[in-house]
Amino acid sequence: MKKKLSIFAIALAAVLAVYTIRADAGGGMDDHGHEEESKEHGGGEEHEEEVVRLSREEMKEFGVEIRTAGPEKLRIYISLPGEVKTNADRLAHIVPRVSGVVRDVRKRLGDKVRRGEVMAVLESRELADAKSAYLAAIERFSVAEADFRREENLWKKRISPEKNYLRARRMLAEARIELRSAKQKLFALGLPDEYIASLSDHPEASYTRYEITAPFDGTVIEKHIALGEAVEADSTVFVVADLSTVWVDLSVYQKDLPLVRVGQEVVLSAGYGIEDATGRISYVGPVVGEETRTAIARVVLPNRDGRWRPGLFVTGRIAVDEITVPVAVPRSAVQEVEGRPSVFVETDEGFVPRVVNTGRKDTSKVEISSGLEPGERYVAKGAFILKAQLSKGAFGEGHSH
Repeated sequence: MKKKLSIFAIALAAVLAVYTIRADAGGGMDDHGHEEESKEHGGGEEHEEEVVRLSREEMKEFGVEIRTAGPEKLRIYISLPGEVKTNADRLAHIVPRVSGVVRDVRKRLGDKVRRGEVMAVLESRELADAKSAYLAAIERFSVAEADFRREENLWKKRISPEKNYLRARRMLAEARIELRSAKQKLFALGLPDEYIASLSDHPEASYTRYEITAPFDGTVIEKHIALGEAVEADSTVFVVADLSTVWVDLSVYQKDLPLVRVGQEVVLSAGYGIEDATGRISYVGPVVGEETRTAIARVVLPNRDGRWRPGLFVTGRIAVDEITVPVAVPRSAVQEVEGRPSVFVETDEGFVPRVVNTGRKDTSKVEISSGLEPGERYVAKGAFILKAQLSKGAFGEGHSH
């Protein structure tokens, strides 16, 4: 009998040992003696025993802001590729208008210029001929006018025949036409009226001097002129652009054309450490390109600091719709904690990071599809401070485990 009891005790001890091992491994037994399956936790799981405690003074010091979760509006965007270009309305291809030899070059690539500033100087025989022709026309007009006055006076006194008077009047008219023509040629060469009026007082040595000037305030973006070279009248020697504004040309795909219109706000991103900018569409092209199958949507963007350089590739985001979601939070409120998106929720013990599932996003907010209920209070600003506290215990009471 004692031997049977001993065998039973050994068997019972073995069963209990197996049960204990399974329990320590995380398994369990249900009411029917079967092992329970482990379950994965979805959105809404709190990081076990992780609590961050901050005093009101610490929250104020570190800019921690608490909000109540609830409905928010999200803007739906489309993203379009684009490129920064020079403003073609403020771009000048500078040509000398006369042929000549370069005697002075005062501006280099990238230099700033002011309207009327001399950029280069030519020595031009063509210009000298035009000035000489104008001065000669002045003299001929003066002689013709004097002859006409004399013949007119003689004809009125019946001393000279009428044909002499008529011939003198015709000569005066021809001299006047020639003078006007010579003056218009100087105007066409870019000489101002004040300069032409005082031309007879200038030294003859200056007759060959032709100054190339800037048409407006801007920047030299191309230079095709060198000291001593001969240039033709139609040669582009400088290209000057006013870069205080630039064009951003966005490529609009066919499917997006019905959504894009003049006046819409566009958020422009270039990356590379360049801060985003906001502008409005000023022009939508009426034609779709045969090769790209896209149309152009243009934004005229202020560029006073010069950070939007022509040639940069950009992305333009245009808000085309607006929806209301049950719960949304600022994008900065969602932090990666232990590799999972989490929001710090306010509890009686402190702030607890709670795993959430995110949905749709706009530029500032993100939808929370699960894990945060309307009415719950959460950390909207300064969540990264609490995340740092979890890993480092840097200030305050720290976090408890």
